[in-house]
Amino acid sequence: MALEIRTLFLVTSMAKQRTIFVCQQCGTESPKWMGKCPGCGEWNSLVETVVSSGRSGLGIESSRERARPVGLAQIKSIDRARIQTKMGEFDRVLGGGVVPGSVVLVAGEPGIGKSTLMLTIADKLSRVLYISGEESLEQLKLRAQRLGVKGEGLEFLAETELEMILDTIGGLEGLKMVVIDSVQTLYTPQMTGAAGSIGQVRECAAHLLRMGKSRGLPIFLVGHVTKAGAIAGPKVLEHMVDTVLYIEGERFGTARLLRATKNRFGATDEVGVFEMTDKGMKEVANPSRLFLKERVKKVPGSVVVSTVEGTRPVLAEIQALVAPTQLAVPRRVCQGVDYNRLQLIAAVLAKRLGLPLATFDIYVNVAGGLQIKEPAVDLGVALAIISSFKNKALDQKLACFGEIGLLGELREVSQAEKRAREARRLGFTIIISPEKFSSINQVAKKLLG
Repeated sequence: MALEIRTLFLVTSMAKQRTIFVCQQCGTESPKWMGKCPGCGEWNSLVETVVSSGRSGLGIESSRERARPVGLAQIKSIDRARIQTKMGEFDRVLGGGVVPGSVVLVAGEPGIGKSTLMLTIADKLSRVLYISGEESLEQLKLRAQRLGVKGEGLEFLAETELEMILDTIGGLEGLKMVVIDSVQTLYTPQMTGAAGSIGQVRECAAHLLRMGKSRGLPIFLVGHVTKAGAIAGPKVLEHMVDTVLYIEGERFGTARLLRATKNRFGATDEVGVFEMTDKGMKEVANPSRLFLKERVKKVPGSVVVSTVEGTRPVLAEIQALVAPTQLAVPRRVCQGVDYNRLQLIAAVLAKRLGLPLATFDIYVNVAGGLQIKEPAVDLGVALAIISSFKNKALDQKLACFGEIGLLGELREVSQAEKRAREARRLGFTIIISPEKFSSINQVAKKLLG
C-alpha cells in the first residue's frame, strides 16, 4: 500500500512538469521541436526547456495585501541627484549622469572595449562592485594593471550563480554601482537550461532589476551581440532595462562611439566619442580633430563633411575611389554611409551630370570608422565621387553638407548654422551648403569645372 501511494505521488509530481521548445534568438515557444523557428526563421535555435504547469491561481486568495492605485499628486517625488562618472562623454550619452536605481545594458561586438570602458568608469567612482563571469580574479588584476587602474574603493567578485551574487550585493553597504560582465554568463538553479539561454537571461535580469530598484543601486549589465549585430539573449531583455548603450567602431581602429538606443532618463540622439589606447578608453573632447588628424591633403576623392551626432556637429572625411570595371555590373561598395543612398547619388550623377558611371566601380569610405546615417552627407559623397572621377583635388579649406534629391537639387538640412560654425572654427573657410547653391550641377561646375 505504501509503495502504491509513493508511486502515485511520483507520477503526480512528474505530471506537473512539461517541456516546451524555446527559440534562443527571439523567445518563441513551441510544443514540439522544429528545425526552423516560426517566429524569426532561425535554423536549429529551438532548445527543449522544462517548465512547471502549476495552477493558474484563479480563485485563490493572495497572501499579499491588496494593491491600491494612487493619484499622481500622491506619488512622492524622488529627490536623488544623478551620479557623475567623471567621464563627460559617458555622462552625456546617459543624459547627464547615472540615475540611482537604473539598470543599463552595455552591448557591443567582441573586442570592441565593453569591459575596458566599464572598468575605467568603475575606477573613477568609490564603492563599486565589479562582478566578472568570464575572467578570474587574477585575470582581472592583469587587466587592471595594464589599464593603470588604481582600484581604490573598487571590489571584484568572480561568480556566475545569481543567488550568490544577490546575497553578496545585499551584504555590502554603501555601494554606489554594480557592474556585471556579462549577463549571458549568469545562471540560477531554479531555471533549467544552460547559462545564456532565453530563460536564464530573462530570469537573472528580472532579479537584478528588482534588486537595483529596491535599493536605488545602479546596475550595469555587459551584453554580447550575435553575428547579425543584435544584442544576444531575448528581446525582452532590452525592454526590461532602463537604458541600452551600444559601442561601435572598427575593431582594429582607435575611435569608439557610444550610442544610446534606448534611454528612459534622457535623449537617444546623443553620442559619446572615445579613443582606445593601451591605457584604456580615453574620452575625446574634440571628435572632429580625431577623425581628421590623418587626412591626406591634395588628393582627388577626398572631401570634408559636417555632420551632426546628437546635439553637436562633427567633421569627418569622405573618401571615394572611382575605377574602371571589367564587370557587366559595376561594384558599389561603401563603408560608413548607407548603401542605398550611394546607389541613389550615383544614379543622380549619371543622369543630371552625364557621368558615365555605369562602366566604373565606386568605393566610398568614411575615414576613422564613423557611421553616418543622415542624408546631410549626400553632397560630400557626390563631390568625392566627382573629384575622383575627374582626378581633380578639392580645396583643402572646403567643407560641405546638404541632401541631394532625385532631381539633382540640394535640399536644406537641420542645424545648418551649427554645422557651418564648427567648420569655420576648425579653419575651413569655404562652406558649400544648400543656402549658397541650388543643385549639384552648380556645385560641380563651380568647384571642378
